[in-house]
Amino acid sequence: MRNFIKQTFASVIGSLLGLFIFCGVGATGLLVLLFAAASSDSGPQVKDKSVLVFDLSMNITDAAPSSSEVFQQALSGSEEQRMTLRNVLDAIEKARTDKRIVGIYLDATKGAGTGGAAGFATLKEVRQALEKFRAAGKKVIAYGMEWSEREYYVSSVADTVVVNPLGAMEVNGFSSQPMFLSGALQKYGVGVQVIRVGKFKGAVEPFVLNKLSPENREQTQKLLGDVWSEWRSAVGNSRKIDPTKLQNIADSQPILEAAEAKKLTLVDKVAYQDQVVDELKTLTDAKREDRTFKQISLSDYAEATDKKLDSEISTANKIAVVYAEGEIVDGQGETGQVGGTRYARILNRIRQDKNVKAVVLRINSPGGSATAAEVIQREVKLTRENNIPVVVSMGDVAASGGYWIAADSNRIFAEPNTITGSIGVFGLLLNFQKLANDNGITWDAVKTGKFADNQTVARPKSPEELAVYQRSVNRIYNLFLNKVSKGRKLPQEKVAEIAQGRVWSGTAAKEIGLIDEIGGLDAAIGHAAQIAKLGENWKLQEYPKRGTFEERFFSRAADEVQTALGIDNTKPNPKHLLNSELQKLQQEIQVLQNLNDPLNVYARLPFNLKIE
Repeated sequence: MRNFIKQTFASVIGSLLGLFIFCGVGATGLLVLLFAAASSDSGPQVKDKSVLVFDLSMNITDAAPSSSEVFQQALSGSEEQRMTLRNVLDAIEKARTDKRIVGIYLDATKGAGTGGAAGFATLKEVRQALEKFRAAGKKVIAYGMEWSEREYYVSSVADTVVVNPLGAMEVNGFSSQPMFLSGALQKYGVGVQVIRVGKFKGAVEPFVLNKLSPENREQTQKLLGDVWSEWRSAVGNSRKIDPTKLQNIADSQPILEAAEAKKLTLVDKVAYQDQVVDELKTLTDAKREDRTFKQISLSDYAEATDKKLDSEISTANKIAVVYAEGEIVDGQGETGQVGGTRYARILNRIRQDKNVKAVVLRINSPGGSATAAEVIQREVKLTRENNIPVVVSMGDVAASGGYWIAADSNRIFAEPNTITGSIGVFGLLLNFQKLANDNGITWDAVKTGKFADNQTVARPKSPEELAVYQRSVNRIYNLFLNKVSKGRKLPQEKVAEIAQGRVWSGTAAKEIGLIDEIGGLDAAIGHAAQIAKLGENWKLQEYPKRGTFEERFFSRAADEVQTALGIDNTKPNPKHLLNSELQKLQQEIQVLQNLNDPLNVYARLPFNLKIE
């Protein structure tokens, strides 16, 4: 109850602050605002011999929060720990050469699975940055209570990995447990009709089956095997453990207690957090009586060492980085979506900017609307025809519609554990006739053409209507194959063979020609500069644009209010099995809400493929 009152009070203060400024209080209000801006400090300060604190529960995303997200979070007091991958990599790289920074502390104390939605491809880029930092002779220390494979994948890079005496580790392999809704839909009288192309197109299976098809099971098993193999190789190399031994560990027991984890050399020490803090005090030359070691959080360090503003950099040459993160939907799209119209406009504006010499399209999307994907892909093609090279960097997932918009680029980069491919098309037609009839609801129709009511949900589609939809799906699938064939310079027969809606890892995708190189965002940017012949004479411009200074100002003001009230919004939510399954159900429903293609035809990954 006390926490509720605090949260409510903080929200009220934030709302009053917004009302105070935007409704206006005359000259007095203006003076107060100016005084606050003038009296604010110059930002986070970096002390000599400091340790960078990296909270592994942080949500790492590709794109910065939108303007509406920043301001809404500022007023509501619900701002999450969040950084963009670009900022994380930049901060670690700057710390590598910063004489004031002596080490990085990887904090995994908030428990397994509490982090954001970052997948293993994103975490691999973070991991590589930490390896470079350590190779510079600086210390990396990791400490945690409950390690999942996700946190340990990053933490295994550390010089010293420490687990709490009561802690535990999860090193038992990966799994994927899709949820099937067909039984519930049948029970409640919701009719489902499916049109698809490609034997591996598992995106529709949750609505028509009660378990994985043999084809979908085959591709999921192969994908999980590739990602798990990369995990064992990377972790084994860092910890000097044979990957075969890691497999034996995974097959022997589901959970490792602290002592057993040390015995197997997965961790270096079993100790309490205060003991780790004492070591970090020594590393930072902190005084014995000091409460803690000299430190600065990763986000504060990124702010303190932010790159020069564009106006302060002499060159006019720009590399535009466009973040396509989220479901691809028709129209403008909302926060967290890739709206076809909106992203086409972004690419169009970039093309009109004479200072933009290259584009890096960062894709982190399971796909979605085929129509929207085609609209974006057209702009990618026009950009290339305007002598502006387009290089694609694939994040955690760039599949189906996400691959559609990538196919016509100059070069495609992906990580070994990127999920890609899924070149297939489907249509999903729902009707509520039985549900309505069972509850006393009926419809009747008057029409002037045989197919005038073909978009209705009051009845199933007739065989003739289904044939029309099937022709449309076939046409778009063939168009998809043709685009991949031309863009990747592969024979159509080869594309048809590796398509079929099948999902591939980045490693497998390179072997079959769907991507060009293994590498992350930095590698893609470097290649873009190279083919545009820019040398070192360029600067980055990111799209969509991040929140304004005013929005970030109010965000920090809200943080100060919360701190004064003793509110901690960074505490993780308990990870209960029921919550996890309810979230899966919510995600499946959200996917249905995002299906807004005008032709009702979709190029999308198997629904919410999640590696656990």
